[in-house]
Amino acid sequence: MRSLTMVKRWIMKTSRNKKKSSPALDFFAEAGLLKRVKRSGWWVAGIENPESVADHCFRCAVIGFYIAHMEGADPYRVLAMTLFNDVHEARINDLHKMGHYYIDFKAAEKRVFKDQVSLLPPKVKSSLEDIRGDYDTQQTLEALVSRDADILECLVQAKEYEDNGYPVAHKFLKRAPGFLKTKTAQALWESLKTWDSTVWWENVVKFER
Repeated sequence: MRSLTMVKRWIMKTSRNKKKSSPALDFFAEAGLLKRVKRSGWWVAGIENPESVADHCFRCAVIGFYIAHMEGADPYRVLAMTLFNDVHEARINDLHKMGHYYIDFKAAEKRVFKDQVSLLPPKVKSSLEDIRGDYDTQQTLEALVSRDADILECLVQAKEYEDNGYPVAHKFLKRAPGFLKTKTAQALWESLKTWDSTVWWENVVKFER
């Protein structure tokens, strides 16, 4: 009888302490996985530990904010597009372009994104679906700017890898520039060709005896 009572108490205690799910917090946690998902395309350039998807998205947002101002686009809509553009990779990881050749990754992206936002509050879900749909169709200036920011971030990263001893990364600089649409992104690409990514900090670093 005593053991039965103890079992009942344990069941009641377990039910009270049962952890609950929160759609918002679950979404935040899932987005946090992007800090650990690596950009796999760089593996073919011999880079064993490339930047994470979260690293990429952050600088995409910085670049997009800049281009948006220069092109007269809404910089805050661009920020949203660039920050959420790769959120699906929390579930299916980053797949380099060789993988895209064999797998319909675009369809998988859309399916994942639909599931990711399905339990969020209607106004949040609607907003995310709106910016995602806009980005995918590439019909607005904000969408074009966001995609240019995505491409340009890859070009900047490739130049940094090249300048830091990975010569194969130079091959990434040959094809992507042809896809840039905005004048600002194209001008930045022209500057990048002769840019030394290791110089910017020289006038900032102060040496003292």
